[in-house]
Amino acid sequence: FFRVRRLSLPMSYQSYGASPSQGVAPLPDAGQASRWGLAKGLALVAAGVVALGVASSSLAPSPASQQTISPPHAVSLHVATSVANSAGVGAYTPLAAAPRTPGPMPGLVTSSVAHRLQPMYGFQEDLLKMLMGEKLKKVSPANALPGRDQAMPIVNQHYVLKNPIEGPFPEGLETIVFGTGCFWGTEKMFWKLPGVYSTAVGYAAGYTNNPTYEEVCSGMTGHNEVVMVVYDPTKISFADLLRNFWESHDPTQGMGQGNDMGTQYRSGIYFTTPEQQKIAEASLAAYQKAISAEGYGPITTEIVGGAPFYYAENYHQQYLAKPGARPYCSAQPSGISTPPFETWGVEGAAPKIPDSYWAKYGPKPGCTISGPNNQNTLSM
Repeated sequence: FFRVRRLSLPMSYQSYGASPSQGVAPLPDAGQASRWGLAKGLALVAAGVVALGVASSSLAPSPASQQTISPPHAVSLHVATSVANSAGVGAYTPLAAAPRTPGPMPGLVTSSVAHRLQPMYGFQEDLLKMLMGEKLKKVSPANALPGRDQAMPIVNQHYVLKNPIEGPFPEGLETIVFGTGCFWGTEKMFWKLPGVYSTAVGYAAGYTNNPTYEEVCSGMTGHNEVVMVVYDPTKISFADLLRNFWESHDPTQGMGQGNDMGTQYRSGIYFTTPEQQKIAEASLAAYQKAISAEGYGPITTEIVGGAPFYYAENYHQQYLAKPGARPYCSAQPSGISTPPFETWGVEGAAPKIPDSYWAKYGPKPGCTISGPNNQNTLSM
């Protein structure tokens, strides 16, 4: 039931350039970590037993041979809680980010037998939330890692677009920062848009100066995995970028996206101008109405201004376009279109990209990274 993306192991104080007195969470002892691993294993076995029980409860065909999985149901966690307590785990939570099971998958068509496994998804999600514990809560500034003064060294050229990824940028261009989960797929979805001058992955909305990837994945920086988008407003409007943002992930999943769970995978819009803030907030209200009509819950996207952007390591920049890249993306597009700009109730730059473009190249349920790496054009 689970798919693991990237394993981030706890690091020593020396690796962080910090000491226990600087508010870094102490590393667990080996015995405690072993007990926690045993508890997780037993809890997942319990989840499997429940899932098999659900599947075997009735294998008779339903009236419809094909059904769609709707948002997951809640299932009691008392079995998993008892397993964890019996292993003597206590309140320990690991530093490493844990995998996340799929959330709502309204576009996935499955057989009637598999449809009976629907309650399993809710159980997995709630079970993982219990196992993650404090890792689904943003660290406080007092407990965040201190970071460093040195900025991350980068190669200042976009691997695909060949433009600089670090400013100053040409006059007239604007920047915006988005978070939709793992930043690999997020970046590709934006660099392919016509009118985008450059993109770069990095970290934002946390407390640690110039964090490393390992530190962000520890949950001890408060940062989100994000993508900075540099665009030409004469060719693509901010409303177009917002449409790409809303339709390329599920903004209701809280501290996680798809298989990835942790505070670094939250949905976020980090504006750089008051105009962007106004339009972003209006788009959120409009999209909330659209997805609520389809059974989704409240949008958890944070809209924040003034968040410093810290560049990620070189190997993360335009990762999916590089030789040997693993084509991973855990985003969960809903397939629900953003309402027309005219219904947002806000004045501003109207969309410049036609609906025909989105029908051909827009995000689709199941995957946001398929297709070539080159930038699309309106004439394609």
